[in-house]
Formats: sequence, C-alpha cells, structure tokens
Amino acid sequence: MKIYVASDHAGFELKGKLIVYLQGLGYEVLDKGAFKYNESDDYPDFIKPVASAVASDPERSRGIILGKSGEGEAICANRVKGVRATVFYGSPLDIIRLSREHNDANILSLAAGFVEEGMARLAVKSWLETPFSGDERHIRRIKKLDE
Repeated sequence: MKIYVASDHAGFELKGKLIVYLQGLGYEVLDKGAFKYNESDDYPDFIKPVASAVASDPERSRGIILGKSGEGEAICANRVKGVRATVFYGSPLDIIRLSREHNDANILSLAAGFVEEGMARLAVKSWLETPFSGDERHIRRIKKLDE
C-alpha cells in the first residue's frame, strides 16, 4: 500500500518522524511536501496533491496529512471527490477505528500541535490496520457523499 504524506510548517517535524516509522513498518511512503521548513508556507500547496493521489488510486493508497490543528488540512482534502479525511487530536483511539470501520476514511489528518509522536504512531498504526467493515449501510452512506 502507498502512503502519501504531507504537512505544512506546523507538522513538518512530526511528518519526518512518521515517514521513518511508516517505512519501518514496510509501507511505501511518498512525501508530497513540505520539503523544507518555511513558517509562512500554505497547507493547500501540499495537501491537495495528497488528496488527488489518494482519490486516483483509492484501493491501493491512503494519505496522512499534518498541520497545527489538522482541521484546515482535512477541509482541504475533503474538497476532492472520493476523499474521506478524518481528524485526530489525540482523543481515544476508538475514533480512529470508527473512522475506518464506518466511514472508510482514506486520509488521516493529524493535529501536530496537539498530538505527540508516540500517540501519533499509535494512531497511524491503528488507522492503517483497521479495515472498512463493508456493511451495506456504510457503503450506502459513503456513496451519497459523492453523489
């Protein structure tokens, strides 16, 4: 599975650590930026390419995006048809499981300003390992999102 990652300046440091972690788990990781720290960069420049890549190959790819709150990044990603981005602030990991099982979330937006590295690793691993339930009611609801 390909994992596309991106962040603005607020998630830049954590993104680098997560790339190494994901590669250690055996994932193919494709970094869409930022490629250097720039405190005045704009997250859409990095998030849109991840969302487009995931939407173009939803069966074999997922995305992990980072920002201070993760909210703007998720909003940006969710504007791309076929993307279902969820935000994680460090709440119980059950929310990660539900985002996959019920919503088939294909992009995880991490609030780098609120989630420390250890929790980010746990969230990412749980999110990547949790399958979509495939229940008819969830499929029906997801289809309505793209109508």
